[in-house]
This record gives sequence, structure tokens and C-alpha cells, in this order.
Amino acid sequence: MQKESQEIELLDNLNKSFEDEFYKYASSVEFKKGESAFHPDDLLKDFYIVVDGRIKTYQINFDNSKEQTIFIYRRGDMFDAISLLDNQVHDVMYEILEDCKVLKLPIEKVRYWLENDPTFSKSFFPYLAAQMRHTEELTTDIALYNTQDRLINLLVDNINPEKHFKYQLLQNLSNSEIAKLLGTVRHVIERSLKQLKADNIIETGRKNIKIKSLQKLLEKTSQLLLK
Repeated sequence: MQKESQEIELLDNLNKSFEDEFYKYASSVEFKKGESAFHPDDLLKDFYIVVDGRIKTYQINFDNSKEQTIFIYRRGDMFDAISLLDNQVHDVMYEILEDCKVLKLPIEKVRYWLENDPTFSKSFFPYLAAQMRHTEELTTDIALYNTQDRLINLLVDNINPEKHFKYQLLQNLSNSEIAKLLGTVRHVIERSLKQLKADNIIETGRKNIKIKSLQKLLEKTSQLLLK
């Protein structure tokens, strides 16, 4: 395939010969917003890297319709790392949040690169560690904090470049999708946002949250540590 107009960050520190081989095996696939794009068995055959757009992976309890977003994948994100490593079906669901383009690679080829190309594995494993850290934080946040506290943490992480999976995540994201990130429902998030607006900490527009007082917001995170 032809190289993307903007090369993905994964290739930044890899040599030219690997880059040529990478694009030899990669194919470009596009999906429309709302499309049902991936099934668990697909992730046993192919590995995906996002070039443009956003893709959500989540789990849902069909008895009560409660939904928990695990990741929102954006440019440079890769999936499914779990199936890549253990060759087992990963029981999660996917939703295309925005029109998107992904690179599809044969998963066996990616495994080969991990085992035989030290420069590729050196680039891949820090990303995998970031995924693991994100899921650990998700678990502990749900276990330890209430919804308003989790929202405050998310707002802080949204402006922190070191938080790979949360930095600038809320841009153009609906209150319903924010609720699913936090394991709650829309009206609970809207009530919490209303309180933060009343405290003159944030202002909201169409699918946009702007922090008016970072100091006040950080003070609330400090209060969480004292609980």
C-alpha cells in the first residue's frame, strides 16, 4: 500500500527497511460513524492501528443496559493487544464514534516482529504498558471514588499530556459518552457538570468543556487525597 500522508508515530524510531516492510503488509480500511466494524474473531486474524477518527471499545451488561467504555482509540492507538499476546478471543465490543481510517495488519506478522525485531518491540511495549496502566486506573477509580470525583479526575487528566488515553479526550464528546467513560448515566454527569459550573470552575458549550479555574479544580483533586 502507499504510505499514509502522515506516518504513524509507531514508526518514528524504526529504520527505513522495517518501515518498507510494515507498509508492504498494511492495508488501509475506512469505517463510517456508527458502523459495527469489528467482531471478536476479527481480532484473532488482524491487528489494527488508528490513523484518523475515534473508535470506542466497551463492555455492556445486557440485563440492565449499563455500559462501561474501556478505551477510546485515536490516531496512533493499536488494538487488540490482548489477542495479539495470548491468541484468545477478547470479549469486548467496538463502536465507530467518528468516521475513521485504520491500518490493518496480519496479526501473525505483528507477532513475528515482536519476537524478532528488537526496535519494534522497544516501541510497542511502552504503549502496551500505557494501556495496562490506563485499565488499572479505570478499575481503581470506579472502586474508590464516587461519580463526581471521577469526573474531576477525568477533567484534570484531559489536560495532562502524560495521560495518553485521556489527554484531550473530551473534545467533541457528548455527555452520554462521558458518562460511559465513568460507568454512569448522562443525567448524573449533567448534574455534576452543573455543580462545577455553579462553582465557576468550568463552562460548557456544544460538546466542549472549558476549564475556567484550574486552581479550583486542582484543589478539588487535592481534597480527594484527604478523603
